[in-house]
Amino acid sequence: QVHLVESGGGLVQPGGSLRLSCAASGFTFSKYAMAWFRQAPGKERELVAHIFTAGDITNYTDSVKGRFTISRDNAKNTVYLQMNSLKSEDTAVYYCNTLVDYFNYWGQGTQVTVSS
Repeated sequence: QVHLVESGGGLVQPGGSLRLSCAASGFTFSKYAMAWFRQAPGKERELVAHIFTAGDITNYTDSVKGRFTISRDNAKNTVYLQMNSLKSEDTAVYYCNTLVDYFNYWGQGTQVTVSS
């Protein structure tokens, strides 16, 4: 049974940093790509960053390029999202995601609020 658990969200001032973690279980983590999505109030869920199995290929939505870094530790079954230079528009619930056997799995989400 696939299980994804996010952590690391919170309240941070503009310009600050946070690191999100997503602990995965129930599948062979190293064989699957992972992604972070976010959903702001009143908006659709959007893809933020994506990482392939070995961690050597990553993709980002334009609005976070140069500020966010996705990484993974296959030995710990964990994917991370380092978020720097945070802006108010980054405020959202952040979700960990993976596609296993044609089924999309989501964590419960972690709230990130950027405000002074």
